[in-house]
Amino acid sequence: RLRTQSGGEFGANVLPGEFLVQYDFTNDTTVDIFIDQEQINLFRVTFLMERMCPVPTGLGTNFNDTVRMLSVRLYRLKAQFEQYFDEYAAAVNHITSKGAYAIIDPHNYMRYNDPSAQPNSGSVIGNTSDPNAATTAQFGEFWGELATRFLNNTNVIFGINNEPHDMPTQLILQNNQEAINAIRGVGADQLILAPGNGFTGGHSWTQVTGTANNAPSSEFMNMMVDPLNNTAIDIHEYLGESSR
Repeated sequence: RLRTQSGGEFGANVLPGEFLVQYDFTNDTTVDIFIDQEQINLFRVTFLMERMCPVPTGLGTNFNDTVRMLSVRLYRLKAQFEQYFDEYAAAVNHITSKGAYAIIDPHNYMRYNDPSAQPNSGSVIGNTSDPNAATTAQFGEFWGELATRFLNNTNVIFGINNEPHDMPTQLILQNNQEAINAIRGVGADQLILAPGNGFTGGHSWTQVTGTANNAPSSEFMNMMVDPLNNTAIDIHEYLGESSR
């Protein structure tokens, strides 16, 4: 049974934001009730990549402790982002310490640098025509760093990105594959969840999506390669009129 724990992506118009003001993760007492009384055993724990990786230094490995500070201002900014990861890790680790599973969920719609008006704001990752866009390689670096930090937590599941949309489907494949390669490259063997296009909707999996009539997810997502054969397709389906 799944429980989505939203909160880490809240207040996206304020970066980095303040813990328990603009954003929050999970409440340990509430998680305990869900697990012990409601038999919930799977939690999707959301976060913003812009809070995990400060925009001034870009997407990649720059949320770790080896970043070279460019200024006092950037040092202070880095401290705030490190706190963000620490709070996130605490939430994930509490869930998994009780025997449940936690899906690591970058809630970014495969975009990075401006989450203020999600799901449409920000540069599409890997868009080579956008000079402000993070590259596919940077996306892989980010996932290698994140997977390293949860390497020994066997109850963690890696969700590559929440609901990509309105971008070339082949680019989603490339970004997915880069993430898979990075995760496996650091030795992480946990389950990976890979999204498709069109907000990764099941109802549109075999259809063109978006204003540019992007190719169906079904034409590309079968091309992903995982040396451990431990990657699954991440499908989101909402039972309402807007999902038809």
